[in-house]
Amino acid sequence: MGDSNILKPGSIVGFCNPLLDMTIAGDQNLLDKYDLKNNNAILAEEKHMPLYEELMKNKNIEYTAGGSAQNSLRVTQWILEKPNVTVFFGAVGQDKYSEILKLKANDEGVDVKYQYSKEKPTGTCAVIVTNNGKNRSLCANLSAAKTFTESHLDVPENKAIIENAKFYLVTGFFLQVNVKAVQIIAKIAFERKCPFLFNMSAPFIYQFYMDSVMSIFRYVTIVVGNDEEAKAFSDGQKWNLTNIEEIACKLSTFDIENDGHRLVIITQGEKPVIVAKDGVITQYPVPKIPTSNIVDSNGAGDAFIGGFISKYILECPIKTCIEAGINAGSYIIQQPGMTKGDSFKI
Repeated sequence: MGDSNILKPGSIVGFCNPLLDMTIAGDQNLLDKYDLKNNNAILAEEKHMPLYEELMKNKNIEYTAGGSAQNSLRVTQWILEKPNVTVFFGAVGQDKYSEILKLKANDEGVDVKYQYSKEKPTGTCAVIVTNNGKNRSLCANLSAAKTFTESHLDVPENKAIIENAKFYLVTGFFLQVNVKAVQIIAKIAFERKCPFLFNMSAPFIYQFYMDSVMSIFRYVTIVVGNDEEAKAFSDGQKWNLTNIEEIACKLSTFDIENDGHRLVIITQGEKPVIVAKDGVITQYPVPKIPTSNIVDSNGAGDAFIGGFISKYILECPIKTCIEAGINAGSYIIQQPGMTKGDSFKI
């Protein structure tokens, strides 16, 4: 089967919270001031609101198109080099931020079908990078992203795209915004026997939203997360497991609808990627990157998923898909933010 038959517009659809990333190089004092932790992702509370004002006053702030699944799809597009193979759904405000987001996504070949909120501004994500890029702390003010409604899935143009896609990507972050929408998408993917990839997103999802996760988990055919997220899932289920391989194995056979097959992929930073299928573990080594080359660890997981999908949609072997994910993640941490340099080649 040729690529042109597989790579039709709208082949890959993703659902998440579109956010404008606001990135600065910070320090421990800034993290302490707003009660933030390194290498963590949280939702903004009232106490975090002054943080965004503070960042905007920083002359070195960088604005980039963000939101987890939107970032993954951007990377998929970089690799496939064929516009509009991916379509992204999420809610934004009617403001200059959403115009920037749309422009940046379209420039990179991602088609966006935003739902526009009249009441709320486009969501933003504070990205505070510390320790020369080794660590990052994310604080998301979802704002308009929280206003996504299932009715957006029923808009005729959107419905046609969703019902003809070949691959579905949803994040834990989006599940927390609109579980009913995810349930609808999951059932469509299941009925059409199409891959449904769930990005685990962050540990807090399994501490506070496990019921939502379990309402769709049986339909999930591919799980991608990191070791901290895997541990949080295990803790949330009271599995009493700490070994990542054991957790991955259990995730691959746990509460499953899809003829008993689920691919589980757990990244562990510089340690090997753990892949579980049908209770069997395979490990894929991650190339060592000199510490001096690491610029910004933000987005490595999203890039991994983007790389993985770009090969999976072409029906490549799992090994090829995983290696593309590793290469994309390794590339991104050597760039400032989710940016594509001239040297990008997967």
